[in-house]
Amino acid sequence: MNKELIIQTGPTDISIALIEDKQLVELNKVKNNIRFSVGDIYVGRIRKTVQGLNAAFIDVGYSKDAFLHYLDMGPQVMTQNSFLQSFISNKKNAGKVSSIDLLPDIPKNGKISDILKNGQPILVQIAKEPISTKGPRLTSEISIPGRNIVLIPFSNKINISQKIKSVDERNRLKSIFEAFKPRNYGVIVRTVAEGKRVTELEPELKELVDKFESSFAKANGMQIPSLFVGELDRTNAILRDMLNTSFSNIYVDDEVMFRAIKDFIRTISPDQEKIVKFHKGTVSAFEHYGVEKQIKSSFGKTVTMPSGAYLIIEHTEALHVIDVNSGNRALNQSDQENNALQVNILAAEEIARQLRLRDMGGIVVVDFIDMYNAEHKKVLFQKMRDLMALDRAKHHILPLSKFGIMQITRQRVRPETNILNMEVCPVCQGTGQITPSIILTDQIESNVEYILEHNKISSLTIKAHPFVSAYINKGLFSLKWKWRFRFKKWIKIVPVTSYTLYEYHFFTGEDEVDL
Repeated sequence: MNKELIIQTGPTDISIALIEDKQLVELNKVKNNIRFSVGDIYVGRIRKTVQGLNAAFIDVGYSKDAFLHYLDMGPQVMTQNSFLQSFISNKKNAGKVSSIDLLPDIPKNGKISDILKNGQPILVQIAKEPISTKGPRLTSEISIPGRNIVLIPFSNKINISQKIKSVDERNRLKSIFEAFKPRNYGVIVRTVAEGKRVTELEPELKELVDKFESSFAKANGMQIPSLFVGELDRTNAILRDMLNTSFSNIYVDDEVMFRAIKDFIRTISPDQEKIVKFHKGTVSAFEHYGVEKQIKSSFGKTVTMPSGAYLIIEHTEALHVIDVNSGNRALNQSDQENNALQVNILAAEEIARQLRLRDMGGIVVVDFIDMYNAEHKKVLFQKMRDLMALDRAKHHILPLSKFGIMQITRQRVRPETNILNMEVCPVCQGTGQITPSIILTDQIESNVEYILEHNKISSLTIKAHPFVSAYINKGLFSLKWKWRFRFKKWIKIVPVTSYTLYEYHFFTGEDEVDL
């Protein structure tokens, strides 16, 4: 499978598109300077414990208190809190994690009020970002992810990824970490570590340990709540978790980010440094590589498929509902069962993509076209499982019910990606009244004249909808050439498919001209 990553920067956010075999499958939008991302570690303060919920509400600096359940505290929360307190109070005997003795694990079915007290500082990690009206969901079982391993402080366990099937390889990796793993540190060995040597694994482990322990140096006198250890930004985190030999290109349209990503990949996978490429040009990266068009066609209530079938996607507070429709694909009356199976399998492919693309979480109910053959139902269920195997989010799929309903649960750790692809009427701007279309080019020409009179520039670029662009460019003596002769300046017309019909903008180089 050929994979490409396209990164487009904007004034307030960064958009990251994952392309698999030329098809958009994931879209991440990251706000600049975003806080409370999954993986961020905070020193918070306990507001109150609620015995009925067996949980605590914790102030981590967000507008709403974060939520920590007893089952998410981790067995060594007592040791962790004691170690943190020793640094906050600047005790002279505060040392390294490897030098302390671990306290007994907390009871599996204990009460949170016996462990935590109001006003107490606590080390927590964001497990689920704020969604809707809810604050962040927390865990106090800290983990520091790396490329090949995940470090678990205040633990001594070594866990190997279940996807590493070879017994010999599992034993080899376990013996490696048993030999040089520091005391009181556990590790989860990731799938990508398969076949890696000690010379690659040991430095990474040391780097993660240093990253965690060096953060305690600033604990004395720190303001609570505050960020303790920040996760990588979303771009680098995606690269760290997903990068493999199937990636062929990573396109970046910002020079500073281009250099940063290249440096990051040089540290985790030097052989792939050359796949990072800088996108130049007046057309945006998403526009140039066809991502913008896929975004427009993939979001919204109705999602069409090449076969003529389509999906209706509805969202409620409790769950998501997806209805599969055959559309204009006429079901053959003599073989309706096989035709229904074909449509359902095509729909399953699109549904698996939509779940990743929109990052839909929680309960998803899919109403497939009715089938009566039990074997066909099994084929569809297995097909959905195979398609969802590519999804990195935790999920569970139930077989089709007798009503043709499939239920899917998918882990939700971030707000759903929701892009409005319905546009305001480009003619009336939502007012119901329009200016005469015949004067559009006159308006553009008037603006060109104003810009050239008030700015000392040698050339001007006009970006407009392809229909308008084609009209201005058409003919041997086109409007474009008439404007060039009149104003004695080089004028260029660039079509942009993401623009509405009457939308146009003026640029000098890469800078937009304000009117």
